[in-house]
Amino acid sequence: MHTDLHESCAVVGIFSPDEDVARLTFFALFSLQHRGQESAGIATSDGEIISYHGNMGLVSQVFDEDSLSQLIGHIAIGHTRYSTRGSSKLYNCQPIIVGEGRNTIAVAHNGNIVNAENLQESLKSQGYVFHTSTDTEIIANLILSSPGDSWVDKIRYTMHRLKGAYSLTILTADTLFAVRDPLGVRPLCIGKINGEGYVLASETCALDHIGAEFIREIEPGEIVTIDATGMKNYKEVSEKHALCVFEFIYFARLDSKIYGKLLYQARQNMGATMAEEHPVDADLVMGVPSSAIAAATGYAHRSGIPLAEGLVQNRYVGRTFIEPDQRIRDLGVRIKFNPLPQVLEGKRVIVVDDSIVRGTTTPHLIKMIRHSSAKEVHMRICAPPIRFPCFFGVDMATRSELLAAQKSIPEICEFIGADSLGYLSVEGLIKSISLPKDKFCLACFTGEYPIPVQVEMDKLALETTDDDSFSTRLR
Repeated sequence: MHTDLHESCAVVGIFSPDEDVARLTFFALFSLQHRGQESAGIATSDGEIISYHGNMGLVSQVFDEDSLSQLIGHIAIGHTRYSTRGSSKLYNCQPIIVGEGRNTIAVAHNGNIVNAENLQESLKSQGYVFHTSTDTEIIANLILSSPGDSWVDKIRYTMHRLKGAYSLTILTADTLFAVRDPLGVRPLCIGKINGEGYVLASETCALDHIGAEFIREIEPGEIVTIDATGMKNYKEVSEKHALCVFEFIYFARLDSKIYGKLLYQARQNMGATMAEEHPVDADLVMGVPSSAIAAATGYAHRSGIPLAEGLVQNRYVGRTFIEPDQRIRDLGVRIKFNPLPQVLEGKRVIVVDDSIVRGTTTPHLIKMIRHSSAKEVHMRICAPPIRFPCFFGVDMATRSELLAAQKSIPEICEFIGADSLGYLSVEGLIKSISLPKDKFCLACFTGEYPIPVQVEMDKLALETTDDDSFSTRLR
């Protein structure tokens, strides 16, 4: 349910000579809206001309029949964004397009580059000018500036210079590329559509929505090229993997699969393991809609305590650009949820949620449940305590803002106003997912980052000027 934990974005790529690729990309992005709600964009190519449209807002707000009809071609990449590095501004909409003539490329990026500042300074010294505050533009210009006789050579050289997380879809005039960083921090998969067509997407649910058949996941360190001659792949050696474990806990949709594991089942398992690790006598189990419902179901099944709906979610609360007045702001989580007093009154309630980050919403949630005359409120969190910030594309917090970095679990329990508090252990989390521990990045729990980072550094914020429109057609 958290407003203080966000994934950076989703990427899509489609190569299909016999399809309306812009429309397919729109629907694929629509299914990935949960990964970012600030802006959306699509770039297409007909083999000669690259077209683009993007704007602030939800996918359904950015595109209409007219804008999609202008996106001609048989190759497309798309992006929906939540900002991590780079502010929430129109000029930061993706895909980012750089270059001239046949050297024009469009890039859509999910992740975060930890050495972006140094790379940008190096590119500036070579004469490159930047128009956004995103590391995506740095990646795009780095590809342009790299030595090599082919785009694959240039991309491979770029990968050796980048440090951090990146799942990319890249478009040139005649080729679609997929690139995943050697650690595999962010997911990326490939599917087949309409015989000879291919689809790239951050999650498998996007393939399902447009009738594509899942082939496989892009491997960590892999480059895939798709053009008129078919699909080819190029693999860099990748001995260490570090998929962000929050894909399983929160980010990915319940109907997606990662490493062959259905997210719904994994989250049910987390709830069941939580019931083993932190049992408590209670009358009902409820999940915080909608991200913790599967985990609550698992907790209820394993504990034998009945599952109930204690909160009703306003399903139409998405990202809004209308600021609430003070009276509405004071209502806090009631904008998103309304409790059911008839269900909660006099009951000992187990509340299952996915995580506590800053601790800004959980106290209000518990207070709201208590006001519904619940007798006891026992909080169960299906993630270990988050004690360290993320530098790989999750807008989490600085360490000074992380509640579990500043308080012990008993202190957090008192702070949020619960009768008891239990976090899933790291071991319990890995057991629930049923995959080897060394496949995941667990740094936000353990402080053991997969690549060296300056832990005390804060989020980078680069200033640029506003641009009133960002819809272009480039040759």
